[in-house]
Amino acid sequence: MLPAQYNSANRKVGIMNSFLSMKPFFVWLCGMLLVGLAAVSQAALAQTNPDLGPNVLVFDPSMPTSQIQAVVNAVATQQISNQFGTQRYALLFKPGVYGTAQNPLIINVGFYTDVAGLGAQPSDVTINGHVDVYNQCFSANNCIALDNFWRSLSNLTIHVTGTGLSGCRASADFWAVSQASPIRRVNINGANLSLQDYCTAGPQFASGGFIADSQIANTGGHVIINGSQQQFYVRNSNIGTWTNDVWNQVFSGVVGAPPQSYPKPKYTTLATTPVSREKPFLYVDASGNYNVFAPAPRTNSADVSWSSGSELGRSLPISSFFIASPSTDVQQINAALASGQNLILTPGVYQLDRSIEVKRPDTVVLGLGLATLVPQSGNAAITIGAVDGVEVSGLIVDAGPVNSPVLFQIGKPNGSKPNDPTDPVTLNDVYFRIGGATLGRATTSLQVDHDNVILDDIWAWRADHGADPAAIGWTVNVGDHGLVVNGDNVTALGLFVEHYEKEQVLWNGNGGETIFYQSELPYDPPIQSAWMDGSANGYPSYVVSDGVATHQAYGLGIYSFFDPTRNNGNFITEDNAMTVPVVPGYVTVHDAGTVFLSGTGQITHVINGTGATVSITNPDVVSPVVTYP
Repeated sequence: MLPAQYNSANRKVGIMNSFLSMKPFFVWLCGMLLVGLAAVSQAALAQTNPDLGPNVLVFDPSMPTSQIQAVVNAVATQQISNQFGTQRYALLFKPGVYGTAQNPLIINVGFYTDVAGLGAQPSDVTINGHVDVYNQCFSANNCIALDNFWRSLSNLTIHVTGTGLSGCRASADFWAVSQASPIRRVNINGANLSLQDYCTAGPQFASGGFIADSQIANTGGHVIINGSQQQFYVRNSNIGTWTNDVWNQVFSGVVGAPPQSYPKPKYTTLATTPVSREKPFLYVDASGNYNVFAPAPRTNSADVSWSSGSELGRSLPISSFFIASPSTDVQQINAALASGQNLILTPGVYQLDRSIEVKRPDTVVLGLGLATLVPQSGNAAITIGAVDGVEVSGLIVDAGPVNSPVLFQIGKPNGSKPNDPTDPVTLNDVYFRIGGATLGRATTSLQVDHDNVILDDIWAWRADHGADPAAIGWTVNVGDHGLVVNGDNVTALGLFVEHYEKEQVLWNGNGGETIFYQSELPYDPPIQSAWMDGSANGYPSYVVSDGVATHQAYGLGIYSFFDPTRNNGNFITEDNAMTVPVVPGYVTVHDAGTVFLSGTGQITHVINGTGATVSITNPDVVSPVVTYP
């Protein structure tokens, strides 16, 4: 037996030699631990500070008001008249209070700008001050909101205080907008909300808007000043007094809405909304982690979804989202979607050489800062497969240089149609353009080959003006249809479709329902023979096809401006603004009207030979049909 001392010494030497021989392993192990710690740190950082791109500007209540004011002023200066630019912004406010009565925060919201709170509830973010949209003034006596498109306000409280604004501007919070400029999930108190900017010279026109899930001017005797808004849709909200009616004002599920009275005044009011699903939104939890809340569908509902302080729905960690930028290859996006991730599209313009493909049920696709998709090769920008529960929101889809048969496809044409009414596919705040910002063509902007779909604030626009006048014209920015519906039980809540060259809306599915429709006919048919639906003069704007057994529509306004500068003064006629099959009790249209805006020609009837003619002899006057048949 070896002496103990020897044994101990050799043991020490052996241990040292063993350690030296294992040193590479320990170096590797330490490296892996460091990598693991770094990964955990990176994951935690991604949860609390996700990379949403340079044009998502996140504000914290600890920041000085002057610093925030300087940033939002710089964005407004760049975006306020940038109607067809490529810059996109999201201004996001973490939970807290911003501004004071003595030092208010004043936000002027320009084109392609989202302003949103990052709270779980609208009360979690309070702005003391204003969030405003004003008229654009093209001359001293030409100030309008007709082109105030593509912006939004959501998920916060505005306590309106006029300090910092002088004179007329201090009299209300102003949201003088037209299409594609929604207010959602907002509480506005302390003053009136005006949907018209009455502080400038005339004519102060505005052309329609959308409010949902909001509480506005319902205390203190305040009112919503509709003013010159030609049409407006308010859904599932709680409001103070609504003033003025113009042509078409529609309310569903709105506490405080004016009573049904079409056509004198022109209010269409439904006590509840039959089916709806609010838009998903980003929020920051108590631990500082980013999440997306996807509200559950509601049926036969009224008032805001958040009145109780809690809502039904899914809370999804930001880690479950693939965050894309305009430079991300679409194949990478599709691989992430196929692997089960949701998708956030950060602000910018995405040039797509193939479609974004959503093939998994209950996927959430969330655009920030009105992320814009432009197909380049005649492809669709985005397709949703034959799956339930997909939610897509906050996007603009532009037609590209090669004609796309369809820009946005829901379901598979002639394929299976999943049929779960409790988990509908939903589009919130999705907009389409053919021409305007870029040269483009598309046969159909949005096609629905899927049952149980909710279309919530959709504007499909074949451009009547744009950045390049040469890119606008009857044979240039060509588009047949804004919306084609082939699925059953599709519900449109706030549907704006304008200037397409054939049927603006073609509805082939059963069980469809539209609440609020606004449409302008194309400005530019060069001659009557170029715009004929068989032997009929002109294409009806809203068509429910023969063979459809059930359909309901409420609050529809269809308008004409056949522009003599584009048709050489030719007289252009549309025989019927709408056509539907005659199935009494099963196919019914409520509160529909036509208006001759200006130009040449006429709309002869409102629907199926019913309703008086509108023409130059009675401009700006509604020809109403209260119920058909």
